[in-house]
Amino acid sequence: MARLLMQALAVAGHDVRLACRLRMWDSGATPGRAERLEALSRRCAAGLLRRWDRDGAPWRPDVWFTYHLYHKAPDVIGPAVTAALSIPYVAAEASFAPKRASGPFAAGHRLAEAAIRRAAAIVNLASQDAAGVVPLLDGPARLVRLRPFLDTGPYVSAAAGRTSLRPVLARRFGLPVDEPWLVAVGMMRAGDKQASYAVLSRALERLADRPWRLLVVGDGPALAEVRADLEPRIGGRVRWAGALGAEDLAGVYACADLMVWPAVNEAYGMALLEAQAAGCPVVAGRTGGVPDIVRDGVTGRLAPVGDDAAFAAAVAVLLDDAGKRVECGRAAAAVTAAEHGIAEAARRLDAVLTEVTR
Repeated sequence: MARLLMQALAVAGHDVRLACRLRMWDSGATPGRAERLEALSRRCAAGLLRRWDRDGAPWRPDVWFTYHLYHKAPDVIGPAVTAALSIPYVAAEASFAPKRASGPFAAGHRLAEAAIRRAAAIVNLASQDAAGVVPLLDGPARLVRLRPFLDTGPYVSAAAGRTSLRPVLARRFGLPVDEPWLVAVGMMRAGDKQASYAVLSRALERLADRPWRLLVVGDGPALAEVRADLEPRIGGRVRWAGALGAEDLAGVYACADLMVWPAVNEAYGMALLEAQAAGCPVVAGRTGGVPDIVRDGVTGRLAPVGDDAAFAAAVAVLLDDAGKRVECGRAAAAVTAAEHGIAEAARRLDAVLTEVTR
């Protein structure tokens, strides 16, 4: 999403530059890490200011734009730079949880709050974040709603080649051409991602009486645990694609019959949006911002998050009705093109920057 935001701003005609590659993420497991990251951030800010805040500097920003700001990854650099240069501060996908005011994330929580309070605008991509953020802003108008978006072009192109590509992928991954393909796309790491795979495993075990194959796309440190859970439950029906590049992944979405992802604690799930852009209907858990991008009964089905029986039932509805799958897939492609394309995002983001620099 960070890359897409940069792309959308460029489409709108802005000169976008990546200011810093510092990774602020703090798991809360290492005492003092947040404070060390804060100190490192302040040194990075000082370095940027030395470059920009001088006479004759060849380039300097008019606005600072930060993506994904919260207690595990607060932004220290942006507020410091914008205060020194007297330029607006904008953040996208900021969230604030008052319950983190004490405990291992207290330092990050304090820094996240300070950054949000400084913002001239917060671009809200996941609707559930709004309630925590608005009280920190100088009025609700500073929260700007933006639907999650993507460049639909590669997915539309992949969908156009489905007929010729599906037999190729069938041979590559050992899938039968004449049975429904389910695809799950998600990084394999402990926590919510592994929990999503666990729900999927239990749900698909309930559907052994139906024909289908599962193609899993992803990799990560929890691969062995995910395999150990899935394979005994669904046996020879699962195929492992590993991590795929963007072009290959677009082709997989286009050729799959159904995207299945339980989405435990998912913010909104870019993979769900990518699949729909390629015309693949989705079954997902109803959580976070997922309902913002998956229209229940229109572009797919939503099930109560973490409920494997309900998830299995939702998958079964679309497995049993090929016509409904096709209908949902067409709707998914149409809705994504109309409401989640990069051109509309560029227009909205340009309006935000115009307003804050006025």
